[in-house]
Amino acid sequence: MIIKTPIIPIKQTFAKVQKPHELNFEGICIFAATGFFLEMDTYWKDQVVLPPASICEIDDAGFLIDAKPWFKWHNTPRDISFDEALEEFSALFKKIIAEQVGDRPVILPLSGGLDSRTQAIVLKQLGAEVQTYSYQFENGYNETKIAEQIANICDYKFSKFKIPQGYLWKSIDQLAEINGCYSDFCSPRQMAVLEDLKQLQGVFSLGHWGDVLFDDMGVSTQLDLDEQAKFVLGKITKRGGLEFANKLWKEWDLEGDFYEYFYNRIYKLLKQINIPQDANAQIRAFKSLYWAPRWTSINLAIFEEAHPITLPYYDNRMCEFICSLPESYLAGRRLQIEYIKKHSPDLAKLTWDFYHPFNLYNYTNYKNNKGLGSRILNSLKYRAKLAMGKTVIQRNWELQFLGKDNKKALEKYLFSVDLETLVPKELIQEVYHKFKTENSLKQAHAINMLLTLSVWNSNFNYL
Repeated sequence: MIIKTPIIPIKQTFAKVQKPHELNFEGICIFAATGFFLEMDTYWKDQVVLPPASICEIDDAGFLIDAKPWFKWHNTPRDISFDEALEEFSALFKKIIAEQVGDRPVILPLSGGLDSRTQAIVLKQLGAEVQTYSYQFENGYNETKIAEQIANICDYKFSKFKIPQGYLWKSIDQLAEINGCYSDFCSPRQMAVLEDLKQLQGVFSLGHWGDVLFDDMGVSTQLDLDEQAKFVLGKITKRGGLEFANKLWKEWDLEGDFYEYFYNRIYKLLKQINIPQDANAQIRAFKSLYWAPRWTSINLAIFEEAHPITLPYYDNRMCEFICSLPESYLAGRRLQIEYIKKHSPDLAKLTWDFYHPFNLYNYTNYKNNKGLGSRILNSLKYRAKLAMGKTVIQRNWELQFLGKDNKKALEKYLFSVDLETLVPKELIQEVYHKFKTENSLKQAHAINMLLTLSVWNSNFNYL
């Protein structure tokens, strides 16, 4: 059997390899540090995920015989003006979305960012029937405000949802079945509104990965491989992730040093990509090869539980288009910003949440003194709420891990016999104690991963 994988796969495709059926402890340590498995890794040594952009040969028993790339990320900028690039993007984006959604009604998740805003414009041009929605944390920042303004300008139907405290414990088993425990359980907050999403009608148009393809990586063009590897390692590692993974490495008595092992793997993968012209293009390629399919794609399956999904930024043609553009056109979201300003000035005038309260015409003020007053005011408002004893939720894990009822549910998983057969009880107790008494923000990722490992070990560990 021959399987041709997309440049950015939407789903993981598993295959066997000729290795012992043993736990892949090294791969699990990277998972513990980052929240996703690297390259072709899985929980098992004798199981792999097919690589992206490859033609893979699988035998009748499900073993991977060969995998050859049919596409390699590159940086081959054409001699093209910015206006020409903008016109090409406009035409390509519209063509891709038109082909993906056809004449079906469309469900468009909206945020205060740029990716879904560009989709909103195209769908309006296509005359599609569009239902939009957004959600925010219970007792959190009003994330739905800008999204609702976008919907109103486009004359789209709009629904707003709240992510409630402790929703995870009622849906954790279902979520584990959906994502196979290849992601933590707090990141995919759409799980909280899955039943609401099922009530909508149409096909999803999801804006995932637009923010990576249409931006630079913020590094020097000539950054060498060593510095690139360190930069990537810092970007993909979660807060407290290295410390937690290093402890697991030692507890499992693995050979060598975890950081050195992790660094060497990233360095090797970057070297294989081989885009010497620009470090930004090379790091973008790394993220698209190893982060998008093993992190971003994992929980797309939750949307698919409700309705079919489409992803215009994942389209092979979009990836190929990106490789042909001068980096200066991508830097700072320049193409998307100018696209929105040209095709919908009213949407461009709305606040860009990343630079709140500024919009696409004045967002550069955020970093200078003109924006200092707004940032100070926002900080004071946040502190005032805390001083008044109000709960201000900024992260999903705060809704799931804090509070009496959450504590009881969390401890049920952390101190289960199942988890203790995989992770020493003393390490679990150490991490949880630090989470409760020292720095919950620093330890939250480790708690998240312990929870994931507990559910996986209980449901999927068939040695």
